[in-house]
Amino acid sequence: MDQRDASVPTISRLGPFRASVATFGALIGSGFRRYATYRQATLAGTFTNVVFGFLRCYVLLAVAEGAAGNMPAGYDAEQLATYVWAGQGLLSVIGIWGWTELADRIRTGDIAADLLRPIGPVTAFLAADLGRALHGMLTRFAAPLLAGAIFFPLHTPARWQTVPLFAVSIALAVIICFGCKYLVNATAYWLQDARGPIMLWTLGSGVLGGLYFPLRLLPDGFVTALWLGTPLPSLLQTPLDVIAERDGPVTQIALVALQLLWAVTMLLLAGLVQRRAERRLVVQGG
Repeated sequence: MDQRDASVPTISRLGPFRASVATFGALIGSGFRRYATYRQATLAGTFTNVVFGFLRCYVLLAVAEGAAGNMPAGYDAEQLATYVWAGQGLLSVIGIWGWTELADRIRTGDIAADLLRPIGPVTAFLAADLGRALHGMLTRFAAPLLAGAIFFPLHTPARWQTVPLFAVSIALAVIICFGCKYLVNATAYWLQDARGPIMLWTLGSGVLGGLYFPLRLLPDGFVTALWLGTPLPSLLQTPLDVIAERDGPVTQIALVALQLLWAVTMLLLAGLVQRRAERRLVVQGG
C-alpha cells in the first residue's frame, strides 16, 4: 500500500475568533465608508459646530469673569475654553443625537432580516457606530479645536497620562452612548413608535451629559448622584474634564474607570433587552 501523508486539515482554535474579529472589523469599515460618502454634510456639520463653539465659549467666559476668583466650579478661563471647543469636536464623535435606525427597522419589520444574520443586532450596530465615530474623529474633531486655538487661549495638558486617558475616555463614551441609544430605540419593540422616548433622549442627553454647560456648575450632591446613578455624565462631561485637567490624576483615572463600568453595563442591558424583544417577536409570530 502506497504510504502517503494521511494528515487531515483542522481548524485552528483561533479560527472562529479571528473570523469574528475580521467580521467586526469589516462592519466598522462599512460604517466608516457609509459616513465618508457624505462629504458636504461633514463640512456643513463642522462649520455649524465651529459657529456654536463661539457662542458657547463667549457665554462661559462671561460666567468666568463674573465668578469669584474667575474660577467657576474650579475651571479657569483656559479650561473653560478647552471644555467648549473639545466638546464641539466630540459632538459628532460621540453622536448623542440623530440615530433612529433600529427603531425605524422595528417599525417597518426589517428587523426580522437582521435577526436571521449570523451576527446579532447589538454587535452589528455597535460595529457600525464605531465606524461612524472613527470617521467623526478623523474629519470633525480637529477643526473646532483648531478654531478655538486660533481665537482663544486653550489649556495645554500638563500631565503625560492626560492624552491617553482622553483617548480611552472617548472610546468608552462612544460605547456608552451607543448602549443608551440602543435602549431608547429598542422601546419600539413594545411601543411600535419610539419617537417619544427618542425626543426625551434628545432633550435630556445634551443637558445632563454636559454639552451645554459643565455639570460641576450644579450643586455637588446632585452632580454626584447624577454621575453615579446615570451614564449621562460619562458621555461628554468625563472626557472633557479629563482633557481640561479639571481634577487630579487619581480622580481622572476614577472617572474613566466609572466610564468602563457604565460601558459594560449598557452593553449588557442592550443585549438583555434584545433577547427579551426577540422572545416577544416569536410570541407575536414575527
